[in-house]
Amino acid sequence: MSISFREFIKKLEEEGKLLKTKKKPSLKLEIASLLHSVEPKPLFSALEESDYRIVGNVFASKELVAECLGCKKEELVEKMLNAIENPSEPKLVDKKEAPVLENTITDVDLSKLPIPLHLEKDGGPYYTSAVVIAKDKEYGRNISFHRLMVIGKDKVVARILPRHLNEFITRAEANGGELDIAIVVGAPVNVLLAGATSVKIGEDEMKIANTLMPVNTVKLENGIEVPADAEFVYEAVVTKEEVDEGPFLDLTGTYDIVRKQRVFHITKIHHRNGAMHHVLLPGGAEHKILMGMPREPTIWKEVNAVAECTGVNLTEGGCCWLHAAVSIKKKNKDDGSKAITAAFHGHKSLKHVVIVDDDIDVHNMEDVEWAIATRFQGDKGLLVLKDQKGSSLDPSSNPETRATTKVGFDATMPLQGKEKFRKQNYKKLQTGEYL
Repeated sequence: MSISFREFIKKLEEEGKLLKTKKKPSLKLEIASLLHSVEPKPLFSALEESDYRIVGNVFASKELVAECLGCKKEELVEKMLNAIENPSEPKLVDKKEAPVLENTITDVDLSKLPIPLHLEKDGGPYYTSAVVIAKDKEYGRNISFHRLMVIGKDKVVARILPRHLNEFITRAEANGGELDIAIVVGAPVNVLLAGATSVKIGEDEMKIANTLMPVNTVKLENGIEVPADAEFVYEAVVTKEEVDEGPFLDLTGTYDIVRKQRVFHITKIHHRNGAMHHVLLPGGAEHKILMGMPREPTIWKEVNAVAECTGVNLTEGGCCWLHAAVSIKKKNKDDGSKAITAAFHGHKSLKHVVIVDDDIDVHNMEDVEWAIATRFQGDKGLLVLKDQKGSSLDPSSNPETRATTKVGFDATMPLQGKEKFRKQNYKKLQTGEYL
């Protein structure tokens, strides 16, 4: 089964799950506030300043992601882990079979595109759902998320971490050239999730996407293959110019610092007939789900290498990024402490992790807190790791070095005497004959 971004929007509409605006909101502050006010409900809207429509909160819950992928919420982690471990080649189609190439704009003017100004303190209008696809002669294809701040008629500045895309840029310039890229907006969910995964350089995220759910690709004139049924694809070049990027409200709901970052020059825009622009609300539920959820299988994989892992949840209160609850089937005395270290290895930005037994629902934070309250002792189950490299998004860490202190809580039961630690449950009674 395969479903495009557009087909999923239509499905939500048919099921009565898609909200539609009666009044056209403004791109300046209003549409972001509206998305925030209705989340996690998906929203579709026409706009005051643009002929294009926008849609947001599309994947603002794990239930929505699971529906799009055709699985249960509880199956998402294992489904993603399977895709990471078993990548497969997508189908390359002819340009005539690619809806995203139905329209091409060569006179680029980003002011005509529906790019919101989300908050008053933002550095400018931002693309928030964009995935960048790049190609390297040795390493092949790479897909990664990058926020893009509009700074001109055909220019954006991108936040680029020192990871794979940065390496591709460096290699292209070392050979005397510039890196050609494609920017995709309105990609299907499998491409979005794959673009947010952390894999080794040289591992193709598009192949991960294809195992999650089949995806057709089409080759652009610059040689880059993109999802054939995306809503928008921008052809661009990474320039050597650097300008201030930000301020921008990030995953934690706090502003990231302003940095000098690379400028992308957009040379061409392709889009479907009646194109819809996907907006991720910065710091909102959809942002957290799409950024955090792809880290859960990597945590699972590392923990499962040292203990039997039964569940992983990057929690909403931890911004789906800094806090995790992990359940294990404990077999050895030190399984809890080993799982803590493994979880930090599975997600480098993780700051606090709680390890619980498999009778605890990691998606129910009251259940997790109960385990901490009744099974944890600070002088025995606490692991503190100082001067660790954490997340640049954490305002309490060093913004330049990312230095932070990481803490793990072993809230598992001891192997002996478990019975006194188990929660006792009342029998579920049919109350009709009594009431």
